[in-house]
Amino acid sequence: MDNIILGVAIYALPVISAITLHEAAHGYVAKHFGDITAYSQGRVSLNPLRHIDLMGTVIIPLTLFILSKLTAGAGFLFGWAKPVPVNFNNLHHPKHDMLWVAAAGPGANLLMALLWAVIIKVSLAMPESKITDFIMLMGEAGIEINVVLMALNLLPLPPLDGGRMAISLLPHYIAHQFSRIEPYGFMILLFLLFTGTLEAIMRPIIISTVQIVAWLVS
Repeated sequence: MDNIILGVAIYALPVISAITLHEAAHGYVAKHFGDITAYSQGRVSLNPLRHIDLMGTVIIPLTLFILSKLTAGAGFLFGWAKPVPVNFNNLHHPKHDMLWVAAAGPGANLLMALLWAVIIKVSLAMPESKITDFIMLMGEAGIEINVVLMALNLLPLPPLDGGRMAISLLPHYIAHQFSRIEPYGFMILLFLLFTGTLEAIMRPIIISTVQIVAWLVS
């Protein structure tokens, strides 16, 4: 039980900051390109309460985390936040600008992963103590969470960010046909998750990104 409580304490801040900045980044970039939908609803905010989804941000990730600890397995954390509302028709150049709005979330996660890596590096230069050990563990969790969230959202599956980016880059007719997958996107994602395919796809991306982050900071 103590191990679970410690794990929750280590992961709480990285998870909350990861989803908050990810969603706020979407809203901020959408506002920059002409759509104030998210801004008018208070979603361009660093207040995590505006972005947290009770089921997707708290219950499911916490349940998966506890199960991984109880079964001594590596586990695969999965969850989501309230999607930021974006009216792509309000963007200055809807199809083109969609790319940057969608890329903002994963981009924010990559920057946060780099920030947590810097925090680890600073901690290594400090005298060893329980506090610095805790900060380093939190830094490792921050890198893990942000890289996983980035990799997940870059999958080319609507309505994930990668799917939006693909729609932006594809020719109009193909993009229109591809966008019709969106109503089934979440079901496809769950299928990939429960069959283990999602982890198999994402693991090489996650490992490579973590190695790049470590190289950039070292």
